[in-house]
Amino acid sequence: MKKILLVLAFINLGIAFAQKKIAVTKPYFPSALQWEKKTANEMGMDSALLQDAIQYAIQNETKVPKDQEMAQIVNFYKEPFSDAVGPFATRKSSSGLVIHKGYIIGSWGDVDFSEQTNSVTKSFLSVVVGLAVDQKLIRSIDDKVGDYVQLIEPYDPETYRKPEDLGKAHFLTPFAGEHNKKISWNHMLRQTSDWEGTLWGKPDWADRPSDKPQEWLNRKRNEPGAVYKYNDTRVNALALATTAIWHKPLPEILRTKIMDPIGASNSWHWTGYRNSWIVMDGQLIQSVSGGGHFGGGLFINAMDMARFGLLTLRNGNWDGKQLIDSNWIKLSRTPTTANTGYGFMNFFLNTDKKFLPSAPESAYAHIGNGTNMIYVDEVNDLVIVARWIENSKLDELVKRFLAAQKK
Repeated sequence: MKKILLVLAFINLGIAFAQKKIAVTKPYFPSALQWEKKTANEMGMDSALLQDAIQYAIQNETKVPKDQEMAQIVNFYKEPFSDAVGPFATRKSSSGLVIHKGYIIGSWGDVDFSEQTNSVTKSFLSVVVGLAVDQKLIRSIDDKVGDYVQLIEPYDPETYRKPEDLGKAHFLTPFAGEHNKKISWNHMLRQTSDWEGTLWGKPDWADRPSDKPQEWLNRKRNEPGAVYKYNDTRVNALALATTAIWHKPLPEILRTKIMDPIGASNSWHWTGYRNSWIVMDGQLIQSVSGGGHFGGGLFINAMDMARFGLLTLRNGNWDGKQLIDSNWIKLSRTPTTANTGYGFMNFFLNTDKKFLPSAPESAYAHIGNGTNMIYVDEVNDLVIVARWIENSKLDELVKRFLAAQKK
């Protein structure tokens, strides 16, 4: 009997130890009202090297003007039809956060100030597409977009059509035509569609055109999936198509299904262009943009960017609730055949360590012009938000943060 009692005691002790271990190792998620901070030493990191990395970020702030409308001119002045049609705001100085095992271990600048995040917006757009797949609004990403999106009524403030409008289309048909009808959701997400057309006054050929103007209008079209081309007009076509299948503004979907559940602030907003309005179900809806190339996009603070980065680090799970299907995150991180450094927009992958040589190959980042970066690293359980840093300094910045981890 004593032996049996002793064995039972050891079993109970083991169960208690296991339960305690589970409780200790459960991932930390910040609440909506509080994000717990830890010191570098508490988290097993070198505080001096951590501060060195933060100083590096501050010292290497981008030299592009803080006035984002002026910055847009500086970046895209050589493009035809590059005039702004969406809002801009003046940014502050460099800012950022370091999140290790869910805790804030370092920050710099004004992390609560919402400002344009440019093409990081695309990662939020791809997530909203993923939610549509989860809701069965899209049956398969390999389906043709044109099978879902056919007639879209643009908002025209003119009450009556003018005589000269006779014969002009009443609806937008962005996925009609011999080329565009072959394009799938997958092609659009990976920027390999070669979608052709003009949307919101921006021709596809005028966005990052080649240095051969004589070929802009007459070049041969590539088969969807064959060639990668970063192109905001095509991203905006995806945003329009996604709005059409949700029958709701995309910011509303993002807020209710992602941002509110992860405890994000109410200071962020997602805008489109002044002319990107459609009529749907008797209501006016603004079709939002996938970045700030022509103005607009997502205006958000570093804290909310860090929450989104932590959500993708945890494969779409937030404190036990699966907000994004983990398979969608996996697909988002799957290399595109035509560009193995790119997944779904805007997941920049570290395939063969070409993007960030100092980081693990499995690391990836959500990237926007500026440069704005949300670095996500499963190996080191690390999220870094770095805003307004010189693009050429990204790898060195990551290298310095990784060096702060005690081996």
